[in-house]
Amino acid sequence: MAGGSAWRRLFTPLASRKTRVALATVIAAYAAEYGLGVSEEVVLTILGVGISLILGIAHEDNGAKRVQPRSVVGR
Repeated sequence: MAGGSAWRRLFTPLASRKTRVALATVIAAYAAEYGLGVSEEVVLTILGVGISLILGIAHEDNGAKRVQPRSVVGR
């Protein structure tokens, strides 16, 4: 099933929250710029919030991967 494999490779990155936020941010920015006729400030706000959210997710992921120190209770 080469067709199923190609679709899986295409949609596998969408499992990442950062990828979904980046895609939604870019789509919203393009929609605001070309479809809604809003100001440049609104587009920059959409991009800023998207970037902040991506950095927050990366920070959260980094904290989740750190090894927790052992408890020294009882010593």
